[in-house]
Amino acid sequence: MMDETYSLYLANRPLCPNTANTVVDKFTGEEATRTPLADAALLDRGIAAAVEAVPAMRELRPYERAEILQHCVREFTRRSEELATILRIEAGKPIRDSRGEVARLIDTFAIAAREALQPKGEMLNLEISERSRGYRGFAKRVPVGACSFITPFNFPLNLVAHKVAPAIAAGCPFVLKPDSRTPVGALLMGEILAETDLPGGAFSILPCEVAEADAFTTDPRLKLLSFTGSPQVGWELKARAGRKKVVLELGGNAACIIDADADLEDAVRRLVFGAYYQSGQSCVSVQRILVHEAVADELEEKLASAVRALASGDPADESVFIGPMIAEKEAQRIEKWITSAREAGARLLCGGTRKGAVMEASLLADVPPDQPIACEEAFGPVAVLRRFRDFDEALAMANDSAFGIHTGVFTRDIRRALRAWDELEAGGVLINEVPSWRVDNLPYGGVKESGLGREGVRYAMEDMTEIRSLVIRD
Repeated sequence: MMDETYSLYLANRPLCPNTANTVVDKFTGEEATRTPLADAALLDRGIAAAVEAVPAMRELRPYERAEILQHCVREFTRRSEELATILRIEAGKPIRDSRGEVARLIDTFAIAAREALQPKGEMLNLEISERSRGYRGFAKRVPVGACSFITPFNFPLNLVAHKVAPAIAAGCPFVLKPDSRTPVGALLMGEILAETDLPGGAFSILPCEVAEADAFTTDPRLKLLSFTGSPQVGWELKARAGRKKVVLELGGNAACIIDADADLEDAVRRLVFGAYYQSGQSCVSVQRILVHEAVADELEEKLASAVRALASGDPADESVFIGPMIAEKEAQRIEKWITSAREAGARLLCGGTRKGAVMEASLLADVPPDQPIACEEAFGPVAVLRRFRDFDEALAMANDSAFGIHTGVFTRDIRRALRAWDELEAGGVLINEVPSWRVDNLPYGGVKESGLGREGVRYAMEDMTEIRSLVIRD
């Protein structure tokens, strides 16, 4: 189902200098394929090629950038089942969810193709006083230059797409480090990009060990670093990045408020998706469910029943909702956190057992807020229920976190919805929806420990460009 080996891409061309990286099937634990690992010398060559490609990328016309992106859309569509199968194997993602991620990959490139054709600038009124009479002003956005991208394992197609597609639309060459546990989707993306008319050196896709990857962060020839991953690593990279721009998409501890007037049947359906989709391995996975005490018993019963019904196991099975986590040690960590919470007085409503890397969908209540399962990023198939008395208390509880990407609020009161938008410390507020929902033209990112900057194609392009003004005196 996968090739025996895959090549990396150096300056638009496939290269297989070694087969040092073993990619395992995350469900069976068996070897699925092998890929090369780049060393520091290859990375240096990739950066040099990207820098050399800066003028040619800048000179690509908007329609040329759009045509490159549209070629990718066509090929991703044609090869969609192949991409989904690769994702299912290398990431352990249930096949239905894998197909969903491929669809988002296609959406993201299609959005970028449209954005490539949009004007990126404006006319400025400089005649604000007699002193500037007769002056005309203009501003446009120009590519920032060569960029470096580092992406994680959990969305190995779509999180790559959210860096690569805007870079092409903006006219920036790049070097990309995909997670070495899930690199194949990105390498297949490189194969398709290599079929286009991108200038030589416009892209390199280089899986590598952390010890060989320092230049992604520190090389001054790179003008932007975009990193998606853990807060600990992300903030450390920012501190070492020098003068380049840095965009960070980091961890979360997402809350979802269920007010007394919420449609509980609808809320339960969405919470099941939001908390357990992709085995909870998402930075906006529903982790904290804050429920009004008037409906808490009913919600608890309905949600626990729905969670117990989730099928877990082989991600190739169309009926499976919970597949393996990325590694058995991560499932063991969740198991330990659940045990710790129970020892501290929490009630386990369902789940709590593990089989290898597959952690059963788990739900707890009455978890002390200082327990890791409540206050840190779980990144696994587990959620905790906590009760509140009034809406202001719920807002304060949601904000009582080091993280802040998305917060969900289920309410029928428009005044409370608007107050949540004003007061919640998060990059986005979703009304009658879980924080896990995302569409790919939405500005997406976090505050506090969750990062800085925004993705979503147009917003990523803003970070990948800078403003250049023009003044003309009549």
